[in-house]
Amino acid sequence: MSEPPGAAVSLTEAPQPPADTLSKPLTAQRVQLLRRPGRWIVTLVVLVLVAQFVHGLATNPFYQWSRFGYWFLRPTILDGLVITLEVAALSAVLGLLGGILLALARLSKSPVLRATSWTYVWALRSIPLIVVLIFLYNFSALYQTLSIGVPFGPAFFSFDESKLATDMAVAVIGLSLNEAAYAAEVVRGGILSVDQGQHEAASALGLPKGYQFRRVVFPQALRSITPNYVNQLIGLIKSTSLVFYVSLLDLFGSAQTMGSTYPGDIVPLLLVVTVWYLILTSVVSVIQFYVERHYARGATRSLPPTPIQKLRTGVTDLRARIRREAAV
Repeated sequence: MSEPPGAAVSLTEAPQPPADTLSKPLTAQRVQLLRRPGRWIVTLVVLVLVAQFVHGLATNPFYQWSRFGYWFLRPTILDGLVITLEVAALSAVLGLLGGILLALARLSKSPVLRATSWTYVWALRSIPLIVVLIFLYNFSALYQTLSIGVPFGPAFFSFDESKLATDMAVAVIGLSLNEAAYAAEVVRGGILSVDQGQHEAASALGLPKGYQFRRVVFPQALRSITPNYVNQLIGLIKSTSLVFYVSLLDLFGSAQTMGSTYPGDIVPLLLVVTVWYLILTSVVSVIQFYVERHYARGATRSLPPTPIQKLRTGVTDLRARIRREAAV
Protein backbone atom coordinates (compact mmCIF):
# COMPACT_ATOMS: atom_id res chain seq x y z
CA MET A 1 0.00 0.00 0.00
CA SER A 2 1.53 3.34 -1.03
CA GLU A 3 2.19 6.06 1.51
CA PRO A 4 0.05 9.18 1.40
CA PRO A 5 1.66 12.41 0.18
CA GLY A 6 3.75 14.10 2.83
CA ALA A 7 4.26 10.95 4.90
CA ALA A 8 7.71 10.46 6.45
CA VAL A 9 9.89 7.63 5.21
CA SER A 10 12.24 5.93 7.68
CA LEU A 11 15.94 5.54 6.92
CA THR A 12 15.64 1.78 6.99
CA GLU A 13 13.09 1.90 4.23
CA ALA A 14 15.18 4.19 1.98
CA PRO A 15 16.29 2.56 -1.30
CA GLN A 16 19.81 1.11 -1.15
CA PRO A 17 22.22 0.61 -4.10
CA PRO A 18 22.81 -2.96 -5.26
CA ALA A 19 25.33 -4.95 -3.24
CA ASP A 20 27.51 -5.74 -6.26
CA THR A 21 27.97 -2.00 -6.91
CA LEU A 22 29.36 -1.42 -3.41
CA SER A 23 31.84 -4.25 -3.79
CA LYS A 24 33.47 -2.79 -6.99
CA PRO A 25 36.68 -0.81 -6.35
CA LEU A 26 36.74 2.86 -7.38
CA THR A 27 38.98 3.51 -10.38
CA ALA A 28 40.60 6.88 -11.11
CA GLN A 29 39.45 8.46 -14.32
CA ARG A 30 41.63 10.88 -16.26
CA VAL A 31 40.09 14.25 -17.06
CA GLN A 32 40.14 14.79 -20.81
CA LEU A 33 40.85 18.33 -22.00
CA LEU A 34 38.29 19.92 -24.26
CA ARG A 35 39.49 19.68 -27.83
CA ARG A 36 39.48 22.88 -29.84
CA PRO A 37 40.11 22.06 -33.50
CA GLY A 38 39.30 25.59 -34.62
CA ARG A 39 42.15 27.02 -32.55
CA TRP A 40 44.63 24.55 -34.04
CA ILE A 41 43.47 25.32 -37.58
CA VAL A 42 43.85 29.09 -37.07
CA THR A 43 47.26 28.56 -35.46
CA LEU A 44 48.40 26.45 -38.41
CA VAL A 45 47.20 29.07 -40.91
CA VAL A 46 49.02 31.85 -39.05
CA LEU A 47 52.23 29.82 -38.88
CA VAL A 48 52.06 29.14 -42.63
CA LEU A 49 51.56 32.83 -43.41
CA VAL A 50 54.42 33.87 -41.11
CA ALA A 51 56.70 31.25 -42.66
CA GLN A 52 55.85 32.49 -46.16
CA PHE A 53 56.53 36.09 -45.12
CA VAL A 54 59.91 35.22 -43.60
CA HIS A 55 60.81 33.11 -46.63
CA GLY A 56 59.95 36.00 -48.93
CA LEU A 57 62.13 38.39 -46.92
CA ALA A 58 65.05 36.00 -46.93
CA THR A 59 64.98 34.89 -50.56
CA ASN A 60 63.77 37.95 -52.48
CA PRO A 61 66.84 39.50 -54.15
CA PHE A 62 65.07 42.86 -54.32
CA TYR A 63 65.89 43.50 -50.63
CA GLN A 64 69.66 43.18 -51.22
CA TRP A 65 70.54 41.95 -47.74
CA SER A 66 74.26 42.13 -48.49
CA ARG A 67 73.93 45.89 -48.99
CA PHE A 68 71.79 46.06 -45.87
CA GLY A 69 74.68 44.61 -43.86
CA TYR A 70 77.05 47.07 -45.50
CA TRP A 71 74.97 50.14 -44.55
CA PHE A 72 73.69 49.07 -41.14
CA LEU A 73 76.72 50.22 -39.11
CA ARG A 74 78.16 52.80 -41.47
CA PRO A 75 79.38 55.99 -39.70
CA THR A 76 76.91 58.10 -41.67
CA ILE A 77 73.97 56.04 -40.41
CA LEU A 78 75.29 55.95 -36.84
CA ASP A 79 75.80 59.73 -36.82
CA GLY A 80 72.18 60.17 -37.91
CA LEU A 81 71.10 57.72 -35.22
CA VAL A 82 72.87 59.80 -32.55
CA ILE A 83 71.08 62.93 -33.75
CA THR A 84 67.75 61.07 -33.66
CA LEU A 85 68.39 60.00 -30.07
CA GLU A 86 69.40 63.52 -29.02
CA VAL A 87 66.35 65.13 -30.60
CA ALA A 88 63.99 62.49 -29.21
CA ALA A 89 65.44 62.65 -25.68
CA LEU A 90 65.41 66.44 -25.43
CA SER A 91 61.95 66.72 -26.96
CA ALA A 92 60.56 64.00 -24.67
CA VAL A 93 61.83 65.71 -21.51
CA LEU A 94 60.81 69.22 -22.53
CA GLY A 95 57.49 67.99 -23.89
CA LEU A 96 56.65 66.15 -20.67
CA LEU A 97 57.58 69.16 -18.52
CA GLY A 98 55.49 71.41 -20.74
CA GLY A 99 52.64 68.91 -20.64
CA ILE A 100 52.67 68.86 -16.83
CA LEU A 101 52.51 72.66 -16.69
CA LEU A 102 49.70 72.76 -19.25
CA ALA A 103 47.77 70.06 -17.40
CA LEU A 104 48.07 71.93 -14.10
CA ALA A 105 46.97 75.13 -15.83
CA ARG A 106 44.01 73.27 -17.33
CA LEU A 107 43.00 72.04 -13.86
CA SER A 108 43.59 75.44 -12.27
CA LYS A 109 40.77 77.55 -10.86
CA SER A 110 42.00 80.54 -12.87
CA PRO A 111 39.85 81.00 -15.98
CA VAL A 112 42.75 82.72 -17.76
CA LEU A 113 45.08 79.75 -17.22
CA ARG A 114 42.39 77.27 -18.21
CA ALA A 115 41.54 79.16 -21.39
CA THR A 116 45.19 79.64 -22.35
CA SER A 117 46.03 75.97 -21.79
CA TRP A 118 42.97 74.78 -23.70
CA THR A 119 43.75 77.10 -26.62
CA TYR A 120 47.36 75.92 -26.80
CA VAL A 121 46.38 72.23 -26.77
CA TRP A 122 43.64 72.83 -29.34
CA ALA A 123 45.96 74.74 -31.69
CA LEU A 124 49.00 72.45 -31.52
CA ARG A 125 46.94 69.30 -31.90
CA SER A 126 45.22 70.78 -34.94
CA ILE A 127 48.32 71.95 -36.82
CA PRO A 128 50.39 69.22 -38.55
CA LEU A 129 53.87 68.78 -37.11
CA ILE A 130 55.56 69.35 -40.46
CA VAL A 131 53.86 72.75 -40.69
CA VAL A 132 55.11 73.68 -37.22
CA LEU A 133 58.68 72.69 -38.10
CA ILE A 134 58.70 74.57 -41.41
CA PHE A 135 57.15 77.63 -39.77
CA LEU A 136 59.84 77.66 -37.07
CA TYR A 137 62.55 77.08 -39.66
CA ASN A 138 61.44 80.25 -41.46
CA PHE A 139 60.69 82.15 -38.26
CA SER A 140 63.63 84.51 -38.75
CA ALA A 141 62.02 85.79 -41.94
CA LEU A 142 59.08 87.06 -39.87
CA TYR A 143 60.99 88.27 -36.80
CA GLN A 144 64.65 89.14 -37.33
CA THR A 145 65.08 90.12 -33.67
CA LEU A 146 63.27 89.06 -30.51
CA SER A 147 63.02 91.30 -27.49
CA ILE A 148 61.71 91.08 -23.93
CA GLY A 149 60.27 94.14 -22.29
CA VAL A 150 57.08 96.06 -21.63
CA PRO A 151 54.33 95.40 -24.21
CA PHE A 152 53.99 98.43 -26.51
CA GLY A 153 56.88 99.95 -24.56
CA PRO A 154 60.66 99.83 -24.23
CA ALA A 155 62.54 96.54 -24.55
CA PHE A 156 64.89 95.45 -21.79
CA PHE A 157 67.09 93.37 -24.10
CA SER A 158 66.89 91.85 -27.57
CA PHE A 159 68.78 89.20 -29.53
CA ASP A 160 69.17 88.05 -33.10
CA GLU A 161 66.84 85.11 -33.69
CA SER A 162 68.75 83.76 -36.69
CA LYS A 163 71.89 83.17 -34.57
CA LEU A 164 70.03 81.11 -31.96
CA ALA A 165 67.71 79.16 -34.26
CA THR A 166 70.09 76.41 -35.30
CA ASP A 167 68.76 73.32 -37.06
CA MET A 168 68.95 71.32 -33.82
CA ALA A 169 67.17 74.06 -31.85
CA VAL A 170 64.39 74.33 -34.43
CA ALA A 171 63.86 70.57 -34.41
CA VAL A 172 63.82 70.27 -30.62
CA ILE A 173 61.56 73.30 -30.11
CA GLY A 174 59.11 72.20 -32.77
CA LEU A 175 58.85 68.63 -31.50
CA SER A 176 58.66 69.80 -27.87
CA LEU A 177 55.84 72.24 -28.58
CA ASN A 178 53.89 69.56 -30.39
CA GLU A 179 54.63 66.89 -27.77
CA ALA A 180 53.60 69.17 -24.89
CA ALA A 181 50.08 69.51 -26.31
CA TYR A 182 49.56 65.74 -26.35
CA ALA A 183 51.38 65.14 -23.07
CA ALA A 184 49.13 67.69 -21.38
CA GLU A 185 46.05 65.59 -22.05
CA VAL A 186 47.84 62.41 -20.97
CA VAL A 187 48.93 63.99 -17.68
CA ARG A 188 45.53 65.57 -17.10
CA GLY A 189 43.82 62.22 -17.62
CA GLY A 190 46.24 60.56 -15.20
CA ILE A 191 45.61 63.17 -12.51
CA LEU A 192 41.85 62.86 -12.92
CA SER A 193 42.15 59.07 -12.57
CA VAL A 194 43.35 59.40 -8.97
CA ASP A 195 40.52 58.76 -6.55
CA GLN A 196 39.08 61.91 -5.00
CA GLY A 197 39.46 60.34 -1.58
CA GLN A 198 43.24 60.59 -1.94
CA HIS A 199 42.96 64.35 -2.37
CA GLU A 200 40.64 64.61 0.61
CA ALA A 201 42.89 62.46 2.81
CA ALA A 202 45.95 64.54 1.90
CA SER A 203 44.05 67.75 2.64
CA ALA A 204 42.82 66.33 5.95
CA LEU A 205 46.43 65.73 6.99
CA GLY A 206 47.17 69.39 6.37
CA LEU A 207 49.71 68.74 3.60
CA PRO A 208 50.59 71.71 1.37
CA LYS A 209 49.19 71.63 -2.16
CA GLY A 210 52.60 71.27 -3.77
CA TYR A 211 53.54 68.41 -1.45
CA GLN A 212 50.18 66.72 -2.10
CA PHE A 213 50.82 66.78 -5.82
CA ARG A 214 54.45 65.59 -5.64
CA ARG A 215 54.09 62.81 -3.07
CA VAL A 216 50.45 61.71 -3.16
CA VAL A 217 48.68 62.54 -6.41
CA PHE A 218 51.37 62.40 -9.09
CA PRO A 219 52.93 59.04 -8.06
CA GLN A 220 49.49 57.42 -8.29
CA ALA A 221 48.74 59.21 -11.55
CA LEU A 222 51.92 57.78 -13.08
CA ARG A 223 50.29 54.34 -13.23
CA SER A 224 47.87 55.76 -15.78
CA ILE A 225 50.27 58.23 -17.38
CA THR A 226 53.10 55.78 -18.13
CA PRO A 227 51.49 53.52 -20.78
CA ASN A 228 49.80 56.43 -22.53
CA TYR A 229 52.87 58.64 -22.56
CA VAL A 230 55.09 55.81 -23.77
CA ASN A 231 52.78 55.55 -26.78
CA GLN A 232 53.40 59.25 -27.32
CA LEU A 233 57.14 58.71 -26.89
CA ILE A 234 57.16 55.99 -29.54
CA GLY A 235 55.29 58.33 -31.86
CA LEU A 236 57.84 61.04 -31.05
CA ILE A 237 60.74 58.76 -32.03
CA LYS A 238 59.11 58.15 -35.39
CA SER A 239 58.25 61.84 -35.77
CA THR A 240 61.94 62.73 -35.61
CA SER A 241 62.11 61.60 -39.25
CA LEU A 242 60.42 64.90 -40.14
CA VAL A 243 63.39 67.00 -38.98
CA PHE A 244 65.02 66.12 -42.30
CA TYR A 245 62.80 68.82 -43.80
CA VAL A 246 64.49 71.47 -41.62
CA SER A 247 67.96 70.45 -42.87
CA LEU A 248 68.86 68.25 -39.88
CA LEU A 249 70.39 64.94 -40.96
CA ASP A 250 68.92 62.48 -38.51
CA LEU A 251 68.66 58.73 -39.11
CA PHE A 252 66.08 59.08 -41.86
CA GLY A 253 67.80 62.14 -43.33
CA SER A 254 71.14 60.34 -43.52
CA ALA A 255 69.55 57.37 -45.27
CA GLN A 256 67.71 59.69 -47.64
CA THR A 257 70.92 61.49 -48.52
CA MET A 258 72.78 58.24 -49.12
CA GLY A 259 69.86 57.03 -51.24
CA SER A 260 70.24 60.07 -53.48
CA THR A 261 73.94 59.34 -53.89
CA TYR A 262 73.45 55.59 -54.36
CA PRO A 263 70.06 55.14 -56.09
CA GLY A 264 70.48 51.37 -56.32
CA ASP A 265 70.61 51.08 -52.51
CA ILE A 266 67.36 52.87 -51.68
CA VAL A 267 65.57 49.71 -50.53
CA PRO A 268 68.44 48.45 -48.31
CA LEU A 269 68.76 51.92 -46.78
CA LEU A 270 65.04 52.02 -46.00
CA LEU A 271 65.36 48.59 -44.40
CA VAL A 272 68.25 49.88 -42.30
CA VAL A 273 66.11 52.78 -41.07
CA THR A 274 63.22 50.43 -40.39
CA VAL A 275 65.32 48.04 -38.31
CA TRP A 276 66.86 50.85 -36.27
CA TYR A 277 63.43 52.31 -35.51
CA LEU A 278 62.24 48.83 -34.50
CA ILE A 279 65.19 48.54 -32.12
CA LEU A 280 64.55 51.95 -30.57
CA THR A 281 60.84 51.35 -30.04
CA SER A 282 61.53 47.87 -28.65
CA VAL A 283 63.93 49.31 -26.07
CA VAL A 284 61.33 51.89 -25.07
CA SER A 285 58.70 49.13 -24.75
CA VAL A 286 60.97 47.12 -22.43
CA ILE A 287 61.56 50.19 -20.27
CA GLN A 288 57.80 50.80 -20.22
CA PHE A 289 57.18 47.28 -18.88
CA TYR A 290 59.54 47.70 -15.94
CA VAL A 291 58.27 51.20 -15.14
CA GLU A 292 54.69 49.95 -15.10
CA ARG A 293 55.77 47.00 -12.97
CA HIS A 294 57.43 49.38 -10.51
CA TYR A 295 54.34 51.54 -10.09
CA ALA A 296 52.09 48.47 -9.83
CA ARG A 297 53.48 47.78 -6.36
CA GLY A 298 50.75 48.15 -3.79
CA ALA A 299 48.02 48.31 -6.45
CA THR A 300 47.95 44.60 -7.36
CA ARG A 301 48.20 41.45 -5.27
CA SER A 302 51.21 40.21 -7.20
CA LEU A 303 53.54 41.92 -9.65
CA PRO A 304 53.28 40.84 -13.30
CA PRO A 305 56.01 38.33 -14.20
CA THR A 306 59.01 39.48 -16.18
CA PRO A 307 59.74 37.92 -19.59
CA ILE A 308 62.44 35.74 -18.01
CA GLN A 309 60.01 34.55 -15.35
CA LYS A 310 57.42 33.79 -18.03
CA LEU A 311 60.01 31.79 -19.96
CA ARG A 312 60.98 29.79 -16.89
CA THR A 313 57.33 29.11 -16.05
CA GLY A 314 56.64 28.01 -19.62
CA VAL A 315 59.62 25.64 -19.65
CA THR A 316 58.59 24.19 -16.27
CA ASP A 317 55.00 23.66 -17.43
CA LEU A 318 56.20 22.03 -20.65
CA ARG A 319 58.43 19.62 -18.75
CA ALA A 320 55.60 18.72 -16.38
CA ARG A 321 53.26 18.12 -19.27
CA ILE A 322 55.78 15.86 -21.03
CA ARG A 323 56.23 13.85 -17.84
CA ARG A 324 52.47 13.41 -17.45
CA GLU A 325 52.16 12.29 -21.05
CA ALA A 326 55.01 9.82 -20.60
CA ALA A 327 53.50 8.43 -17.40
CA VAL A 328 50.23 7.66 -19.18
